[in-house]
Amino acid sequence: MGGRGKPRRAKSPNLNLKEFNPESPVSLSPTTFEEEEQNETTKRPKKRDQQQRKQPEEKPCAPKAVRGRTTKHSTEEANKQQDVPADSTKTKTYSARKNSKETTPGDAAHTQLKPETPKDIIKAPLKISKVKAPNGKAEDLNTEVQPVQKIKTEPSTAATTKSAAANTTRDKTFANKAACGRTEAQPDGSEEFLTGRAEDKEKVYRMILGKLKIKKVDRSKAAHVINDFIKQLIEYLKKSESFKEVEQLRTGSYYENLKISNPDEFDVMLPIPVARVQIDPFGTNGAFYSVQLKRGPEPLLKFQKNILSSYEMLKDFREEVKTFAKKQSEWKLTRKKPGCPAVTLTTEIESTTISLDVVLCLEVRSSWPQFTKDGFKIERWLGKKVRQDHKWKPFYLVPKYEGKGNVEKDGVLAKEAWRVSFSHIEKDIMKNHGSEKTCCEKGGASCCRKDCLKLLKHLLHLCKEKNSDLDKFCSYHVKTTLFHACCSRTKDNEWKASDLSRCFETLLQDFEGYLRNGELSNFFIPSQNLLSDIAKSECITLADCIKEQREMGFPVFKQDLGISP
Repeated sequence: MGGRGKPRRAKSPNLNLKEFNPESPVSLSPTTFEEEEQNETTKRPKKRDQQQRKQPEEKPCAPKAVRGRTTKHSTEEANKQQDVPADSTKTKTYSARKNSKETTPGDAAHTQLKPETPKDIIKAPLKISKVKAPNGKAEDLNTEVQPVQKIKTEPSTAATTKSAAANTTRDKTFANKAACGRTEAQPDGSEEFLTGRAEDKEKVYRMILGKLKIKKVDRSKAAHVINDFIKQLIEYLKKSESFKEVEQLRTGSYYENLKISNPDEFDVMLPIPVARVQIDPFGTNGAFYSVQLKRGPEPLLKFQKNILSSYEMLKDFREEVKTFAKKQSEWKLTRKKPGCPAVTLTTEIESTTISLDVVLCLEVRSSWPQFTKDGFKIERWLGKKVRQDHKWKPFYLVPKYEGKGNVEKDGVLAKEAWRVSFSHIEKDIMKNHGSEKTCCEKGGASCCRKDCLKLLKHLLHLCKEKNSDLDKFCSYHVKTTLFHACCSRTKDNEWKASDLSRCFETLLQDFEGYLRNGELSNFFIPSQNLLSDIAKSECITLADCIKEQREMGFPVFKQDLGISP
């Protein structure tokens, strides 16, 4: 229905627009919309539709809108014929104005003036005015995009432009990276890359620990066989004249819950109590002593001339064990090793060879040797009271010497000396190793001290398998390294189970340092260097091996697991 006094609806969707208001800073000329619709060569910016939705819908006066549109249309056609790039300039001006206006969420729901052009329809050449950022606001790129082979963009927006052209429906994570000018491939040394490597190492460590864990069934079978043999052996020795006062002392990695892989090695000490003895240092390191009985078991006096001979006493003990083992057909006595205090026997349990070291020793109930005064520094780790309680306990002397047995010092042969032992204290420390009493207890926080020790023991074992020159190194070197580490990093929160990777590699660096310096002090007797009888070149070789494994991500562990390095 026509007439100046009554408004009429436009037939075309393009005419059903808000009233043209020249004073509004955000209104666009209808000519712009017509040109974009007719040419189909440019994609209308998404933000432009959003801006239309912002304005409250008003009933326009049709004649007035027509007059305004006609005048504006003529002006815009003239401008377009004279200067084609004006459209780009106008777009930038519009973008600047657009960004200065806040969006009202409710307005967009009231108006839907024109169906949107599908997002994925992009035609070349393409002018991208805006790209939606992850925060929901449109960002004006003001970039004229030519065909793909001619794209030239600023370095900071290269990833964004490529992302928009390739796939506008990628997830927010990629969009966030693209908006920041980042590519999907991270350079070496990035945080994500390093985190991935750390996670891979952690998985390898956990898999190794899982492999090293002894099955309960195997543990139970081995323990039953060992306990039965020891019980019968003690009963037999108590019938002898010389060793009738022996008792059992369970020590070693199995009883410390540090045994790895298989329950195939056991250590049992059989101490003989001695009431009053005089001990004198043999050598200067404080670990070896000559022993003289002042008042003790009468049967032991046959092994003493001037001093109690460890060599003669061990020889007699070995003969007793050998006699007993002959009655046990499943057990075999192995050849004696020079300087070894143990009598070693082996047996087979379901095709697995089990080794048992039986160690004769003297139990001395007196003050610890003077050389231990500056050692055993556990005050900051386990507390002063714990240290004092341990120092009230007896110490043990085992028939072991260092170097060549015929070397004489102060009238005493090396093979007749005794070495001091605190293996019972070591077992107690490892079973109660936390600075807090609840460490690794039910309901308490767990630490990774034992796991670190197991991993280092296994790494040493694998390195020794690859290089036979490293056979002088043993698990006691590893345990001593852990004791020193616990005294320098005393709190349980420095050994969190979740920090296994960091703690293990820190322990490795400690061990490397001792090896390169060629010095690892006995935890109880600081004056004794546990590496003194090992060539410096061998220490360096082991240190290099450990460093190589650490820097390469432990390929020897991966090989052991059957994983390609």
